[in-house]
Amino acid sequence: MPLIDKLATSLNRRDEVPNKQLAQTIAVTNDADAVKELVSLLHHKDRNIQSDAIKVLDETGALKPELVVPYTSELVKLLQSKNNRMVWGAMAALSALAPAAPAILYNNLNAILDAAAKGSVITKDHTVKILVILAETPAYTDDCIVLLLDQLKDAPVNQLPTYAESTATIVTANYKPEMARILTQRLPEVEHEAKRRRLTNVLQKLQK
Repeated sequence: MPLIDKLATSLNRRDEVPNKQLAQTIAVTNDADAVKELVSLLHHKDRNIQSDAIKVLDETGALKPELVVPYTSELVKLLQSKNNRMVWGAMAALSALAPAAPAILYNNLNAILDAAAKGSVITKDHTVKILVILAETPAYTDDCIVLLLDQLKDAPVNQLPTYAESTATIVTANYKPEMARILTQRLPEVEHEAKRRRLTNVLQKLQK
């Protein structure tokens, strides 16, 4: 059966189970040819096929990143797509690849940050995830912490506690005062009690 026929759309399925199963098969069999075919399907005339292809690449990248890393530049190009599904799908795939390809993603941070500034909440979520992962590489730590602090300044209120918790896992001592200042300044915006509590907990840890 051709790979395209295994995608959810081709099977008349509205769930992601076929796409996840396909990704598992590709990862287990180390099927580089299938990954290459998926990349070609990112430009299929049917947007549903495009969506399935990016989902399978995302799932495959999480399971076996080395299969998808060679196509990182193709995913970065998708960040400029006019199709929002492809933008956040590409960012999700890139975040899955970040642990395996930090240098490539670091070198493409301008494109990543530009897409985040214009993109959906999901796009921003995965951008923060990428920055946190890259910050674990010593050569990128300072730059990525500064960028994460910028994200905290402008983060949607609903996402702020999650972004703060993630950033707190990698923030170094010299940046803790600035992070605490930003969160203290934004705390009055957070009206939801549980989210406010989470943010307060992060602040308390930063100030110890």
